[in-house]
Amino acid sequence: MNNREATMRVLIADDDAVSRILLRKTLSTWGYEVIAVNDGAQAWEQLIAPDAPLLAVLDWMMPQLTGPDVCRRARDPQYNLRTYIILLTARTDQRDIVEGLDAGANDYIRKPFDLGELQARIRVGQRVIELESALAAHVRELEDALAHVRTLQGLIPICSRCHKIRDDAQVWQDLGLYIEQHSDAHLSHGLCPDCVRKEISALEEGREFT
Repeated sequence: MNNREATMRVLIADDDAVSRILLRKTLSTWGYEVIAVNDGAQAWEQLIAPDAPLLAVLDWMMPQLTGPDVCRRARDPQYNLRTYIILLTARTDQRDIVEGLDAGANDYIRKPFDLGELQARIRVGQRVIELESALAAHVRELEDALAHVRTLQGLIPICSRCHKIRDDAQVWQDLGLYIEQHSDAHLSHGLCPDCVRKEISALEEGREFT
């Protein structure tokens, strides 16, 4: 057992009590936290629950919903679950295996299964989940960093007379330039109605408009 396995939660769904108990005890011995159910409907409820396990071992033939049925629901765009699903099947026809994978299973194991093979395939699923989680966290970090760079935040010193901005390097610069450098905005220049009236008045009086 290692620390990574100790924190991984695994869903086991099998209507055969002997197989279910064997799977639960074996995975618990390997250090996984196991949730065991006996039909496809219960398996589906676990997969859409808050804090659902990200790895599931599903028997092919179960009451309510079969293993492939659960896979199809999990991959439906309405849910699009990230769950790594391993199908257990006694079927030997290659077309059945293809059907299970097309339904959305990530992997399969034939019954009766070898414990060494089961452990290896579960570890593959765990590595995939950890890599996907790390990638998703990295993407979120990049998005947060980009949002911070492109968003004006905090207290910004501005001259009350000329309206220049003092940046982080303590350099005073034009307000419009600062906004364009620190946001996605681009400024266009013009005169507001008040300034137009003031400029006309200044021209009529022969003075410079400021």
